[in-house]
Amino acid sequence: MDAGLISTLLIGAVILIALSVFFSFFPVMLWISAIASGVRISIITLVAMRLRRVTPSRIVNPMIKATKAGLGLSINQLESHFLAGGNVDRVVNALIAAQRANIHLEFERAAAIDLAGRDVLQAVQMSVNPRVIETPIVAAVAKDGIEVKVRARVTVRANIERLVGGAGEETIIARVGEGIVTTVGSSNSHKDVLENPDRISRTVLGKGLDAGTAFEILSIDIADVDVGKNIGAHLQTEQAEADKRIAQAKAEERRAMAVAEEQEMKARVIEMRARVVESESQVPLAMAEALRNGKIGVMDYMNLKNIEADTHMRGSLGKMSDNGRDNNNPES
Repeated sequence: MDAGLISTLLIGAVILIALSVFFSFFPVMLWISAIASGVRISIITLVAMRLRRVTPSRIVNPMIKATKAGLGLSINQLESHFLAGGNVDRVVNALIAAQRANIHLEFERAAAIDLAGRDVLQAVQMSVNPRVIETPIVAAVAKDGIEVKVRARVTVRANIERLVGGAGEETIIARVGEGIVTTVGSSNSHKDVLENPDRISRTVLGKGLDAGTAFEILSIDIADVDVGKNIGAHLQTEQAEADKRIAQAKAEERRAMAVAEEQEMKARVIEMRARVVESESQVPLAMAEALRNGKIGVMDYMNLKNIEADTHMRGSLGKMSDNGRDNNNPES
């Protein structure tokens, strides 16, 4: 291969590399598409986007859609929203959808909603087509003690003005559940709830549950009403069982106190008997001491012994008489 051919190939390769670098840094085709779509933008602006680390296609393509829709947006608005971390394409689609649905939505508000983390396009679609939120089963108890299980369907529409800072679906579900519990709890009987389930809807709607939320409640429909347990009877049974246990505990306490008093009385009796025995053991000593000291005479001592013998004999005769009466008359 001669030197001329090699140099020609090298020159061609350099030209191709230069063209690829030029077209990658200067988005000429994107500029041509923008000019053809009526978007007035210079190639210098596109190059400046490259220098600001902004992908030109992420700005130009949404700008083309906005221009075709007649939104009147500027390149600076879209680029500033992109640099703030927003989704430019979704914001432009939301603005186009709002314009078609005759919903007033400015770019600044749409950008704020997008930067707040909410799907602004979905919000616009919910404003046009309301969404149905189904609550979980809410259990409430009427005044007669019967449990009532209610499941409701809440039809909501997105409120564009309150999307930034407004509460979400969880708040709506919680407030509807609270309204159901309040309505059922104020009913005298569970039959009233079963006969007029629309009473729940009217009461809940009258509370203004959508205040401070990002939605507007259009209707609340009761999907299902079931009768649950007899909570009142269950609570009464538990209360009766608790009262029974308390009464048993008090009775056991009284029995233990009675047993303790009985044991204390027995101990006192034993102590008294011990004292009597001890006192009786001191009598002979006292008698002997009295005889030695001359406080009593021999005749006094003999009389005392006679009295004791007579008392012992009378006791023996009384026992024999009682035993004989029992043997002769068993029923006596």
